Amino acid sequence: MDEQDSVQRADIDRIIDPLRTNMPEAGDFGFEAIRQLGNPVPLLVQNDGKELLQLWLEPFGQDYWLKPGEAAYVTSYGTWNDHPFETIHEPGCLTVWATSWFATVSDLDGNEFPPGRREPT
Repeated sequence: MDEQDSVQRADIDRIIDPLRTNMPEAGDFGFEAIRQLGNPVPLLVQNDGKELLQLWLEPFGQDYWLKPGEAAYVTSYGTWNDHPFETIHEPGCLTVWATSWFATVSDLDGNEFPPGRREPT
């Protein structure tokens, strides 16, 4: 294996290692099962704009939509390398990558936030 292959393998392992660590403990990808992994780290996401804001949760591509003035918590569970989240902001969309592979989206009271597009009120 040459040096470039070694670096690429290390990068892949850095991403995959949290999945290998957390998956046996997760049981399934449901809201309550993920919360059982423990070690919660919440990230507040708030839509201060006038339009719907898409919240895209990776690595599984779940979509949530925040109405103007609405807020939610994306909470990472389990273990990760270096940091629990990576974020990318684009017009009308915020992508949050949970580096542990396991995260939930909840309202400010801790209840599961509904996925999918919702009409503004």
